[in-house]
Amino acid sequence: MAPSGGIVWLASFPKSGNTWFRIVLANLAAGEGGPADINDLDEHGGIASSRREFEAVTMLDSGLLSQDDIDNLRPRVYENLAKDATEQRWIKVHDAYTYTLAGEPLLGKSAASAAIYLVRDPRDIAVSLAFHNNTTIDDAVKLVNAADSGSCRGRKGLALQLRQKLSGWSGHVASWIEQTDVPVHMVRYEDLVATPVQSFGVALGFAGIHATIAEVERAIRHADFAELRRQESERGFAERMSRHVPFFRSGRAGAWREALTAEQAGAIERRNGTLMAKLGYEL
Repeated sequence: MAPSGGIVWLASFPKSGNTWFRIVLANLAAGEGGPADINDLDEHGGIASSRREFEAVTMLDSGLLSQDDIDNLRPRVYENLAKDATEQRWIKVHDAYTYTLAGEPLLGKSAASAAIYLVRDPRDIAVSLAFHNNTTIDDAVKLVNAADSGSCRGRKGLALQLRQKLSGWSGHVASWIEQTDVPVHMVRYEDLVATPVQSFGVALGFAGIHATIAEVERAIRHADFAELRRQESERGFAERMSRHVPFFRSGRAGAWREALTAEQAGAIERRNGTLMAKLGYEL
């Protein structure tokens, strides 16, 4: 078991269940006062690529820095956040586990006590990404497959988030589960859906959170997709990108079978099949 305290990375390729996990965490903290507000997630940790937090810690205008210069400073940001943390802080991460030009881990070598890595069938990810980014499924398949894929890489009209190197689905997964700087527990999104109490409980315990079965059950109940859709319908959701498609659609595992063509599914399997099979995804 990893030690408690400091930063815990909640890492994943985009659209792999990271937001759902954070909402469960928020409801665990809310206890009997839940359901937690889905728009208050940043109060429970935020995201590693936050431009605002980078500038607050470094007191630099990130718009005047190159992306490589920003990357070289990011380890110092997380070390500072860990030093100032008075309690455990879970931080969302979509970056692959990469290294700066100076040769050190982008996320710092000693900033985090543990990492929970969420992995999801890349075929389902492609469908969810297409809806989330308001793109075609073909474009989403390319993002899943491309070894040099990333987000927020442009310099025009600076995004709220810093550049994130994704490295494609296989590269992303391998980078996290093979690194040895931070103790990591991998959990499949499909297992969170099928056996939520057990799967969430084991992940929480790895990070040093000792919650009762009743507490975990309540947190999961308050993070049910029907509740999330209700809140989004009534209040909106700050992380939603499409004006036309809700962020919380279904959360089903295996929905790709109804949405992808044989060619699209085959393209993902050809690029990622070895690792998919290793992780238990049927080809």
